[in-house]
Amino acid sequence: MKAMVLGVQVCLWTAIAAGTLAQAATKTMQLPADAAQFEASELPGYFKARANCMTCHSAEYVRYQPPTAARSYWEATVRRMKAVFNAPVEEADVNEIVDYLVKTYGRE
Repeated sequence: MKAMVLGVQVCLWTAIAAGTLAQAATKTMQLPADAAQFEASELPGYFKARANCMTCHSAEYVRYQPPTAARSYWEATVRRMKAVFNAPVEEADVNEIVDYLVKTYGRE
């Protein structure tokens, strides 16, 4: 008898969990359009920043950085994004991205 009760409880919990998962799978969310864009530039790093940085965050994130930030700050930031957050930045592209960021948003 205990086995039957336990079996019914397991079936009940399985049905509840399946129903909860089915409901969760049908929910959708509409995100607002991203109005922020990187400032256009002829620097090669502009195109690389658009291709690499915006896969993880909006360009708005860059605007929150200190406008007086030196090259060392931007390089550390790009390297942290690459090392800690696995940003898809090729090592060969780091200097061009940093150059674009510091000349467009930093103090150079």
